[in-house]
Amino acid sequence: MSEPFFESITTMDQASFADWVESRPAHDDHHYELLNRRVVMMPPAGWPHGNVEGRLLRRMGNVAEPSGSGLVFGSSQGFELPTGDTVEPDASFVSMTRWRAAAPHVPGKFLRLVPDLVLEILSQSTAVRDRGEKKAIYAAAGVREYCLVDPRARTLTVFAIELARFDAGRMLGEHELWESHTLPGLSLCLADLLFEAM
Repeated sequence: MSEPFFESITTMDQASFADWVESRPAHDDHHYELLNRRVVMMPPAGWPHGNVEGRLLRRMGNVAEPSGSGLVFGSSQGFELPTGDTVEPDASFVSMTRWRAAAPHVPGKFLRLVPDLVLEILSQSTAVRDRGEKKAIYAAAGVREYCLVDPRARTLTVFAIELARFDAGRMLGEHELWESHTLPGLSLCLADLLFEAM
């Protein structure tokens, strides 16, 4: 059985969505996004999503922090995009150029900027949306590089922006190396991100 997710039948703008999220009870551990003015709720992810995310963030941080090239964010960070959408990518990188251009940043609020690099880890409940609706949103917003991490199929699919649209993409097998153009120095293959039981 796939993980359930829910979306609203009514619409709202980003300011109303931010207020609504702030009003959620403290024990609510679901993730919410505003996609094309609809609220989409996703439950906590199943195995191995969290472990893949942790490994991915560690590798990204090990590249970005020593070089000072930018900041790395996990799935708890919300971004208000200029498209009117509010998203929480599984992993993202914001260059110092975009970070400084978007200042000031208000503590406790969503960041009002577009990540340079976004990575989404696919699950049964999110794969269709990540490959379709969210991919189109990220392209329209100006995300420079978009990577889909698929632990089940054991593939990485990478898209680069071309004239406000993503290219056809390049799918890599679990042992093929990907080198990011957006976060220089980041190179990985899916096998590095998967925990293999002894």
